[in-house]
Amino acid sequence: MDLSWMGWTPFTATFFVVIASLIVSMLVWEKLVPGGAPRDGILGFETTRGDRLFVSLLGSAFIHIGWLFFIGDMLWWALILSFFYALAVFRWV
Repeated sequence: MDLSWMGWTPFTATFFVVIASLIVSMLVWEKLVPGGAPRDGILGFETTRGDRLFVSLLGSAFIHIGWLFFIGDMLWWALILSFFYALAVFRWV
């Protein structure tokens, strides 16, 4: 199968592997501890682990886009900021 039109690079492959790994990890977590641990966080409505993962991924995308626009292509700092953002989301949202 020719996937050259997609412009696969090690970075895009890593991106998709990480997203797939997160989804599989959430599946395993849900199988081990069912229920999704719903709770009311600072958003004011009930969220589950899956909701918090989605908010983390969406926020991380915006952090990276903003970083590229305002700062440049040194994305390691954006990755670190996104990691701490995800920790905060899973803790308080």
